Amino acid sequence: MYAVRLREFGPAENLRYEEVDDPRPAPGEVRIRVEAAGVHVLDTRLREGLSGGPFPAPSLPTIPGREVAGAVDALGAGVDPVWRGQQVVAHLGPDGHGYAELAVRAVDNVHPVADGLTAAAAVAMIGTGRTAMGILEVAELSARDVVLVTAAAGGIGGLLVQAARNAGATVVGVAGGAAKLAAVRRLGAHVAVDYTLPDWPDTVRDALGGRAVTVTLDGVGGQSGRAALELTGQGGRVLMFGWSAGEPTARTPADVTDRGLRVESELPGRIMRRPGGIAPLEQAALAAATTGTLVPTVQTFPLAQAAAAHTALQRRETIGKVVLVP
Repeated sequence: MYAVRLREFGPAENLRYEEVDDPRPAPGEVRIRVEAAGVHVLDTRLREGLSGGPFPAPSLPTIPGREVAGAVDALGAGVDPVWRGQQVVAHLGPDGHGYAELAVRAVDNVHPVADGLTAAAAVAMIGTGRTAMGILEVAELSARDVVLVTAAAGGIGGLLVQAARNAGATVVGVAGGAAKLAAVRRLGAHVAVDYTLPDWPDTVRDALGGRAVTVTLDGVGGQSGRAALELTGQGGRVLMFGWSAGEPTARTPADVTDRGLRVESELPGRIMRRPGGIAPLEQAALAAATTGTLVPTVQTFPLAQAAAAHTALQRRETIGKVVLVP
């Protein structure tokens, strides 16, 4: 098979499309002929040799990628034959090996994909989607809320915009550039604001006409995250789930003591430790996509161009979930 391998930490160009041995499923595993493989911002950090939240830097050489979907083409010992030929999706865990034409996973960690749901959409929901569902579980959005979403045109952000709109909330989507703002509006945001403009917080205030943001969902961090936090009104909730800007959103004691903000800064860890595990979040995310309640936006790249996908993602040139296809 062909796969994308990383032999040395560093820039995206270190990702090489190579021919490697086909994996064989061990007892209790299935092999998936990959039709779509997810790319995550954490993949870019791991490629550089940095830790990616709960995932340590991998041992080299490695095949990156933790989300795949496709048809089961081989079974390990003890696996029910009913799985052969089924369309499935799986999160591969910290070991990865998703940027490939074939991938293996324990059958207990594989989800069937319903008819009508594409492999790319399933991949978008198994990892990014489950994170969005975990965020929403904590956020408990309602029609009374004014919700601000940073990186609103991204994989997670786009799902959060839709979910907030579905809850009846007033939704402010923050993104960069005209194309992304158009995408955020299509997703249902009432207000779409370009964070690359220096006065964007004033634009938000003017658009809301005196209403305060009650919930901020921040996956960006840095200066944009801080500006979003400052837009959050007295007693509001700030949920932080990433820092694609390179650093977490700064907080001060006064944010809590004087403004009464409820800040959740360890959300990814909280999601991973949730009672009942994360499998129910995966199932809920796939169900939401199957029914059309949440529709993931997907941008695809050929598997052989994984380096270009990483570069575009790091330059913030992508919209929605980035997916590699053979």
